[in-house]
Amino acid sequence: MREQVDNVVKKALIFLMGLMLINVVWQVFSRYILGMPSTFTGELARFLLIWVSLLGGAYASGQNMHLSINLLPNQLGDRGRRKLSIFISVVIILFALLAMGLGGGRLVYITYILGQSSPALDIPLSYVYSVLPLSGFLITYYKILDILEVRKPSTEPQNI
Repeated sequence: MREQVDNVVKKALIFLMGLMLINVVWQVFSRYILGMPSTFTGELARFLLIWVSLLGGAYASGQNMHLSINLLPNQLGDRGRRKLSIFISVVIILFALLAMGLGGGRLVYITYILGQSSPALDIPLSYVYSVLPLSGFLITYYKILDILEVRKPSTEPQNI
């Protein structure tokens, strides 16, 4: 199941990056070649950057490509490393659920209720902000899988 989620997120990121590239190229072309800057490209670029950043962060978290300091884990034994990994994953889950999921969900709800829309594109801002809880739930999903992976009994012989 993890591979399918990875593929969907990866393809979404590729699509969003391609769209952002086309958007920025059009922005530069319309401004400097045509002499008439496009009115929507700056706003679209900002919204795409928000989506790419948050979804990319969730994907990186799922691939364990995030920044980490390995000083403490290198000093611990296998059992200590496993406990530390579970503790770090639980802290990340709490942040992802509370700040991104709950807080982001409230932001989406409030902007939806207030009917806020973007000035140039005239799209509801709740659509733009919906990536925040989505990314929070993706991070939570990945970290739960990481905890389950760490808790699996190792197949290697252990020295006790």
